[in-house]
Amino acid sequence: MRIGIGEVWRRIFKYRQRIIVTFLVSFVITLVLKQIILVVFIDKIPIFGFHDIIDIQPSQARHSQDKNLIASYPKQDLAEFLEYLVRQDYWFLSTQELYDYFLANPPQPIPPQHKKQKKVMITFDDGYESVYTQLLPILENLEDKYGKKAKVVLFVNAGFMGDRGSHLYHATCKELNQGLRKGFYDIQSHGLHHNNLTQLGDENLEKELYEDQKRLRKCTDGLDKTRSVASHIAYPFGATDKRVEKYIAKYYTSGYLYNSRTLKIGWNRNKYRIPRLTVNMKKSVKNLIKLASGRWW
Repeated sequence: MRIGIGEVWRRIFKYRQRIIVTFLVSFVITLVLKQIILVVFIDKIPIFGFHDIIDIQPSQARHSQDKNLIASYPKQDLAEFLEYLVRQDYWFLSTQELYDYFLANPPQPIPPQHKKQKKVMITFDDGYESVYTQLLPILENLEDKYGKKAKVVLFVNAGFMGDRGSHLYHATCKELNQGLRKGFYDIQSHGLHHNNLTQLGDENLEKELYEDQKRLRKCTDGLDKTRSVASHIAYPFGATDKRVEKYIAKYYTSGYLYNSRTLKIGWNRNKYRIPRLTVNMKKSVKNLIKLASGRWW
């Protein structure tokens, strides 16, 4: 029995169609399995990178055309997010704890009280005055309400401490020390004057690193018994390269990026390229909770 050319093409089409469907189904299954493996078997630590905190209604802020507000975050949303983390009993990691228990080689044993806790790190760049006027009251209220202390990391430019700029004020040494004294602040470096480290010559690069560390430690002298202040750094603009990291290693134990990625324990082999999640006015509390919980759906 002879088969017409039309029937031949019909059979070829159906065969190719089956191959495409099989490929697509396999692709989807692979993606789902990959996500399940990441969620169930890979230990991830979300590190959130905030900047300024503003007292403004979230809906008003998100519809604002003011470019200066984009990198900021509403106080009301921040308070809601932090309260969620406290209620869910998250472990608020300091920079030294992250290094000691998850990045060091070998890492220290995790303390028994933290073994079953979800982990998170909350960071604020640039040392704006709002970490004192807006953030500190939130942390104090949460401790009063729940009896738990939420610790945050401040990456501070020591060259701007107390600076009263035309738009944003920076916290003074005295204001930073109040949060440190109460156990809420983990104060770390962000470069002396927030320069792009990759664009500095060797001499200026070293000064930017060393002077920031020296001034922050002088500011907190007497309060930093473990000598942990200014032991870690977040790169201004998230910019680094091998030359920068060579100098960073002379003064700091680890370095933080700003690249919208989550730290995967065991996958990150460079302690000077720790990923952080970018947070700005566009991220709702719901978005942040999703990222903190590790959900992908």
